[in-house]
Amino acid sequence: MSVRRVVTGNVGGKSKVVSDGGTRRSHVFKSIPGQTATLVWSTASIPDLPVDGSDVISEQSSYVPQPGETRLMIVTFPPDSVMASIEPAAAGQEFAEHIPDLAAKMELDNPGMHTTDTVDYGLVLEGEVWLELDEGKQVRLKPHDVVVQNGTRHAWRNKSDKPVKLAFVLIGGKRKR
Repeated sequence: MSVRRVVTGNVGGKSKVVSDGGTRRSHVFKSIPGQTATLVWSTASIPDLPVDGSDVISEQSSYVPQPGETRLMIVTFPPDSVMASIEPAAAGQEFAEHIPDLAAKMELDNPGMHTTDTVDYGLVLEGEVWLELDEGKQVRLKPHDVVVQNGTRHAWRNKSDKPVKLAFVLIGGKRKR
């Protein structure tokens, strides 16, 4: 998936565009046709401002932020009918290879369900998606709907016949014990 990322920063005391192009951490899944994940931006728990122009994303950048850190992701989910026809072992291996920190949060006995120690702001950009919570409770979300996901167990289900694209801002939190 191609995402144009325009990054501003400070050069010589003036605000400038320091980067205009793609991002280094994007993956189009071969074993899950239509699935993509792009890590657009990342911040430390206390970001250094202004940005000097260096790219904060690398091939080793984590998709799941630590407490206080943030991530901006854009994800495309194919229809559930596509997910039903994939080879689970190959998809799991590809997911673990390209997004290991998120793959580690997935429940093997309940595909798609996962829990992260994050507050996620999710915005539906295109299509429709169902947010599944415990006990099978599902909420339908349409374009421009926003969900605030507060570290709860959930999955994304695409019951339509078209891909759905969402933007997520993840903020690392600390789970109460």
